[in-house]
Amino acid sequence: MPSTKKTLIAAAAGAMVLGAGIGVAGLASAEPNPSPTPSATTSGAPTPGQDRPGPGGRHGGPHDSDLAKELAAKLGVTEAKVTEALQAIREANKPTARPDPQDRPGPTARDAALAKALAEKLGVDEAKVTTALAEIRTARQADRAAALEDRLDAAVKAGALTQAEADAVQKAVEKGVIDAGGPGRR
Repeated sequence: MPSTKKTLIAAAAGAMVLGAGIGVAGLASAEPNPSPTPSATTSGAPTPGQDRPGPGGRHGGPHDSDLAKELAAKLGVTEAKVTEALQAIREANKPTARPDPQDRPGPTARDAALAKALAEKLGVDEAKVTTALAEIRTARQADRAAALEDRLDAAVKAGALTQAEADAVQKAVEKGVIDAGGPGRR
């Protein structure tokens, strides 16, 4: 076979593998319990629950209650008090216009703003809130990584992907080439 045909076949096969990998990563990112990440308004203050799709994503709901429960346990305050503080912060920072996604601060800046606001509302040391938010984020990232690995393993077992394709998807996610649904995703 001429080398141009071989090259075209190899390129087509590579495109199919990449497409399959992106599809699997997309499925893996459809996490049933996305990590809560406060978003910022034009004032730079956090607005928990504003950047998550799905049930409760724009109006609090399950995501904020999960965060409230975890924060309450780590901070030694009641879940009701944390829920009330998160709702108050959201209401106080409701944007008057749709924020420009280009102006949105990263997760670290959003967590810092949220930690400051929560510390004030809860009467807890800001460093303690910052540590709690970081621990929650780390645990959720580990959960998402494990869920992706499980989905890729299932796809390999089902014959939807080869092990090499699954490994390529995993590597692409680890290197940041493919977003597997981390915090702040849109």
